[in-house]
Amino acid sequence: MLNRQQAPDFKQVSTINFIQPEKKVLDNGVPVFTIYSGEQDLVRIEFIFDNVNWKLEKPLQAIAVSALINNGTNKLSAKEIAEQIDFYGAFFQTEYAQDQSSVTLYTLNKHLHSVLPIVKDVLSESQFPQHELDIYIQNQKQKLQVNLKKNDILSRKEFAHALFGDTAYGVNIKAEHYDALKREDLVDYFKAAYAPNNCTIVISGKFDDAGFNLLNEAFGRDWKKSDAIKNSFDFVSTAKQLVYIEKPEALQSAIRMGQLAINRKHEDFSGLQILNTVLGGYFGSRLMNNIREDKGYTYGIGSGISSLQQAGYLFIATEVGADVCSAALTEIYKEIEILKNEPIGEEELNLVRNYMLGSMLGSLENVFSHADKFKNIYFSGLDYDYYTKYIEKVKTITAEELLALANKYLTTENFTEVVIGKK
Repeated sequence: MLNRQQAPDFKQVSTINFIQPEKKVLDNGVPVFTIYSGEQDLVRIEFIFDNVNWKLEKPLQAIAVSALINNGTNKLSAKEIAEQIDFYGAFFQTEYAQDQSSVTLYTLNKHLHSVLPIVKDVLSESQFPQHELDIYIQNQKQKLQVNLKKNDILSRKEFAHALFGDTAYGVNIKAEHYDALKREDLVDYFKAAYAPNNCTIVISGKFDDAGFNLLNEAFGRDWKKSDAIKNSFDFVSTAKQLVYIEKPEALQSAIRMGQLAINRKHEDFSGLQILNTVLGGYFGSRLMNNIREDKGYTYGIGSGISSLQQAGYLFIATEVGADVCSAALTEIYKEIEILKNEPIGEEELNLVRNYMLGSMLGSLENVFSHADKFKNIYFSGLDYDYYTKYIEKVKTITAEELLALANKYLTTENFTEVVIGKK
């Protein structure tokens, strides 16, 4: 009989299976990766474009084009695009990120023949009407004004600028940058970036040969190429930087600290992810136990590692009571020093192992999740061997290896420390 007084034993995840994509190529050379799942008559089609032609004097081109790309073409107004997509029960979204911009379509397979021409029209004939641009400028300036009053957002902005300077990763956007937006510049950027030779298509869901033929018919021809140059940046770690913006009326202070680090391409990345989890990567982390549970300085604190195409960085972020800001900073540095001087206990390390393997397994809940995992490695120039090595590293890493990684990468003398509020 089951003894409900006794907790079940922990069992480590043994294997994790990934659905790998099938690659095809459109007639014009656009690579198409399909992760097939035939359970539901639903498909997600992502058109992914590298960000290109970075110009410091025009830092908002890629962002504005991504936001306004579906606001009107030669044939359709913004309202007509929205109404037609909605009529077929489809969903259409755009997204800008530091390295890439994407246009994503969710639709039922039976409507592919109707909605794909609409997306093609958007990706090849967008016009960026002046009145839509004027509304966008007004709304974004208001949003910026509001955001700059929020300590956490301002700390994120200042931290990125301190690390990455005047690049697409860290440029300090101001209201005058929105005022300088011109329709002609957006059209030029659109033609340069949203071109077949700068596009990768990732499809997930129920998508067969008939669907591919429809896709090829729509996007495999009559789509002009460009000679755009993919963004490229070089970053060098600097000495410790302290950024303090005082707000005398603040009840809370936002803290964000960290430094340039490695990205997913580096052999130490998986180990550093494990170390980060111990430090502040889950609810049972050392930072949470100290700063929240023991000291009560904050509702939440966490650390993370971000992998970009041109760089990687690690960070620690929290908001604390203004009266305990200095004490919180002291405790954060204290936890880092402990990691650099004392091996992690086996019980804690096993807990982190189980958490990370369980999180990986839980993150593969549907075919879209499998597509996201593929994008992580593909755009980093890696293959599925990365995940095999990651899982093995989580299972086998030792306390001594983590101690060495802590001393190698948690170099607080090079940290950028941002505080917004009061110390």
